[in-house]
Amino acid sequence: MNAKPSATPAPSELQSFWMPFTANRQFKANPRLLTRAQGMHYWTADGREILDAVAGLWCVNAGHGRREITEAVAAQAATMEFAPTFQMGHPSAFELANRLAAIAPPGLDRLFFTNSGSESVDTALKIALAYQRARGQASRTRLIGRERGYHGVGFGGISVGGIANNRKFFAASMLPGVDHLPHTLSIEHNAFSRGLPAWGAHLANDLERLIALHDASTIAAVIVEPVSGSAGVLLPPVGYLKRLREICDKHDILLIFDEVITGFGRIGRPFAAQAFEVTPDLITTAKGLTNGAVPMGAVFASRKIYDAFMQGPENTIELFHGYTYSGHPLACAAALATLDVYAREGLLTRAADLAPVLESAVHGMKGLPHVIDVRNLGLIGAVELEPRPNRPGARGYEVFVKCFERGVLVRQTGDIIALSPPLIVQPADLARIAEVLGGAIRETA
Repeated sequence: MNAKPSATPAPSELQSFWMPFTANRQFKANPRLLTRAQGMHYWTADGREILDAVAGLWCVNAGHGRREITEAVAAQAATMEFAPTFQMGHPSAFELANRLAAIAPPGLDRLFFTNSGSESVDTALKIALAYQRARGQASRTRLIGRERGYHGVGFGGISVGGIANNRKFFAASMLPGVDHLPHTLSIEHNAFSRGLPAWGAHLANDLERLIALHDASTIAAVIVEPVSGSAGVLLPPVGYLKRLREICDKHDILLIFDEVITGFGRIGRPFAAQAFEVTPDLITTAKGLTNGAVPMGAVFASRKIYDAFMQGPENTIELFHGYTYSGHPLACAAALATLDVYAREGLLTRAADLAPVLESAVHGMKGLPHVIDVRNLGLIGAVELEPRPNRPGARGYEVFVKCFERGVLVRQTGDIIALSPPLIVQPADLARIAEVLGGAIRETA
């Protein structure tokens, strides 16, 4: 049962929590507090109902308050709240790995568990580097990311990531030997595209330029998001990801897909790799893995990569990497229950059916004041706004706040408003989201 809403804390009670990715002083002067959730909605401390248009933070794919998940976690906590996975194990971690391998792209059937998307990315990068050494290619130490890419906040993730504000304070401490591809957003050529943009597949060829610059013998892996979420929904042009795969194969370079956002049904298949018919060598996941109920992530690795480590004496640890909470029993219980919900309700493919509804809703905002682009794929949408002169992000923030005041939670990234509702969303919910967002855009004109 959900707890009753609590009273809004006094300003003095808000100071100790240093909030992540938040303008702390601005928030604490006018806090937006959520106190319970069910289905498609949150409720605030003063009892207002808020339609969740972003699945919490791209993670509550099956909707809030799923009794099946809560009961599974409670039962596991009552049975065994923790078990180590260093030289030990517990059954649900192996069961979960098998269940995930069954829905993964063919061949990606070895699972390494983490606790977040950031940890999944750093794990995948370490696996890629260690794999090259294990197969006698120790000179392959360079990593290639992409401009405007977001790969979490570990030092590995911000090194291959391409969002300036995430990088600039830590530049001297990032990984050496990292380069970046250009991003794929071109409003000039692709504004208001419905689905994948037609222009831009040639941007993948810039990888050939980087290979010529550094030599393939120095490059371990390329990491990209199939769809960039945190940067404001940047979509791959038609054929772009297939071209990256071709170039990586040609030069024997690993390809990593960061599917922390696209994994678990967001664009109409369990993974974007399946939707785009491009199989990488490693996939990073988190978020929708447990429906956001318990922190957890996972790296899917190809059999080729795993087998390269399984050499030498059998009593030798093959990969010196891991986390205390890798495969945590409560996280495994939440993930297994989440997979049951996804399977029973067909949620891993439902976005494909609702994609035209969301597309129509968001593209209805073309022509509103200061709307310079609309982008969509599956159950992901974005409306990009023209920045206010000398105040980047101000217009987007005002729209975000107005939407919240009118009962809809959207995601603001600079002057981009992103939408990623739970996969249980109904057409009427999408219409409501569009109505409120469109009204907020008009009011902030």
